[in-house]
Amino acid sequence: MKILVTGGAGFIGSNFLYYMRKKRPNYELVCLDSLTYAGNLSTLDSLLKNNEIKFVKGNISDRTIIFDLFEKEKFDYVVNFAAESHVDRSIENPSIFLQTNIIGTQVLMDACRKYGIKRFHQVSTDEVYGDLPLDRPDLLFTEETSIHASSPYSASKASADLLVQAYNRTFKLPATISRCSNNYGPYHFPEKLIPLMISRALNDQSLPVYGAGENIRDWLYVEDHCVAIDIILHEGRDGEVYNIGGNNEKTNLDIVKIILKELNKPESLITFVKDRAGHDLRYAIDPSKTIREFNWQPSISFEVGIRKTIKWYLDNISWWQDILSGEYQDYYKKMYDERQ
Repeated sequence: MKILVTGGAGFIGSNFLYYMRKKRPNYELVCLDSLTYAGNLSTLDSLLKNNEIKFVKGNISDRTIIFDLFEKEKFDYVVNFAAESHVDRSIENPSIFLQTNIIGTQVLMDACRKYGIKRFHQVSTDEVYGDLPLDRPDLLFTEETSIHASSPYSASKASADLLVQAYNRTFKLPATISRCSNNYGPYHFPEKLIPLMISRALNDQSLPVYGAGENIRDWLYVEDHCVAIDIILHEGRDGEVYNIGGNNEKTNLDIVKIILKELNKPESLITFVKDRAGHDLRYAIDPSKTIREFNWQPSISFEVGIRKTIKWYLDNISWWQDILSGEYQDYYKKMYDERQ
């Protein structure tokens, strides 16, 4: 079997490649990534050096590159992680989010239609549901919850989801969608909450927290997410949406305080800053459908997962320091040029 993993040099995509290499060693893995600011080729260093995956540089919205790649490789499965994903950046520049997240998904599915695949899997987000009130802990997002996007990012992901469902219904494209809660773990780009707070705390810098830090997120360790995607890819029902959640709801302020405690750093580093526009209050996933159909359960508690994550950042300081300094961009050119 041959799988195309788009966005494989990013956070969740790279973790998925490592997981699949271990879980399904006989599969051929092809990673496509445009290597924008959030894609880090050094993340895949060991896989590339050992020729355990094939890497292709390209944007999913580039029809020529995509169709040529499908013509050459004859994929069995496609897992689409490729996306512009940072909410703050989507507020500053929505257009790139529409191009990559919507048009890119369309181009991939057009190629899947032409060349034939067993399954196209769209990796989505719980943010397409909008948010929930802080004072209603009984409310959870289910697969039947109406889409109610709050940012250009979530609107672009919601649009892509609708497009996947339309291609499944109109063109009979075999496709599934998963919507996950916030992921954390190794290789997380340092602009996101947990790695940002870890890196800044280690440098004794101020830790910026939006508003009063009361916004709630459901946290899922990235390897648990990879397990669920693998199962859905092989066992999911065409046209279905599956929620993947960690049952670990915590406020942003709770997260920051936990990180400071683990690193033995003072809470005086916390600095409250002006809230961002349209900031969703609470995300909470009901994963019961995924649990019921596949007997999947998150296996790593937040207490264990956050310690594993912090340890990884302590053991891999050069990885995130290169990103913060911009040196990782030089690595892109060196590694990619050597593969021409």
